[in-house]
Amino acid sequence: MSTDSKLIKTKLGLLNLAEQLGNVSQACRMMGYSRDSFYRIKELYDTGGEVALKEVSRRKAIHKNRVEPEVEQAVVEIAIEHPAFGQVRASNELRKRGIFISPCGVRCVWQRHDLEVFSKRLTALEAKVAQEGLILTEAQMVAMERKKEKREALGEIETEHPGYLGSQDTYYVGNIKGVGRIYQQTFIDTYSKVAFAKLYDRKNAITSADLLNDKVVPFFEEQQIPLLRVLTDRGTEYCGKREYHEYELYLTIESIEHSKTKTRSPQSNGICERLHRTMQEEFYAIAFRKKLYDSLEMLQSDLDQWLVEYNTQRTHSGKYCFGKTPMETFHASKEIAQRKMVDQFYEQPATLEK
Repeated sequence: MSTDSKLIKTKLGLLNLAEQLGNVSQACRMMGYSRDSFYRIKELYDTGGEVALKEVSRRKAIHKNRVEPEVEQAVVEIAIEHPAFGQVRASNELRKRGIFISPCGVRCVWQRHDLEVFSKRLTALEAKVAQEGLILTEAQMVAMERKKEKREALGEIETEHPGYLGSQDTYYVGNIKGVGRIYQQTFIDTYSKVAFAKLYDRKNAITSADLLNDKVVPFFEEQQIPLLRVLTDRGTEYCGKREYHEYELYLTIESIEHSKTKTRSPQSNGICERLHRTMQEEFYAIAFRKKLYDSLEMLQSDLDQWLVEYNTQRTHSGKYCFGKTPMETFHASKEIAQRKMVDQFYEQPATLEK
């Protein structure tokens, strides 16, 4: 219910209460209105019905105090041309062009056009580019890059199709008596949300590479889609000199790019963190209550069964899933990835017969 609807309902309640009690003064005291307000509301209701009870702002714009239309147009244009400029910088730049308007005047114009903050100016720029197909200037490109970096820092990941970007992380499951510490290597395709996981008794570069070699890369090869890039944090199991680090070396051999999260920004890899929370709530919390595990293989077997259910039966509310399961999303969007495989369109040179 909107604010206007609530106000109308309250005023109607005042009129109905006064009619039931037969006493205007008592109804006004109970509802917190004055007699003058009651008769004004009643007059509005009698003349225009419920629509007339809608709250009308008494504030009216004084148009004669506004800047000239050509100045206002220039202020709007500079907001699109230089989205990163604040009101003071925009005022100074306009002064160079012979247009004199104060920083407060710039802000007032931007507020009228919903451009008063940086994010809104970028949104307006994106809309203009989409509508008119503009070529971005250097300043506009820098502003767009700033927005992209901020979006990634807040955990938003840019992904185009299955295999475009995979996210990998290490999850500490816990310590089981007789087994020891248990670490889980997790991988999720950021587009389709297809997930893989494998348990180890340690975390190092070899175990990180083993998950890719054992489960992830064979899956993408079977689907005939390349895995282009992997996003990880900056832990020692993922980062090191290529010559001496097994994980970095494996990525190089498989021609997979390696992207790392921003320092001290775990939310940059939030898609893996969210999967870990789901696994803890829907698998580990239940499994450890039902069964006593005495080996890593027994827990891995149950984890594999849960992952099959997660990938093929559990509906996902991710950005590109729209309520489908991860595997349904993967197969439905596989064609997008295949269209992006440009190298397959190059024809092999015909063999010349001797």
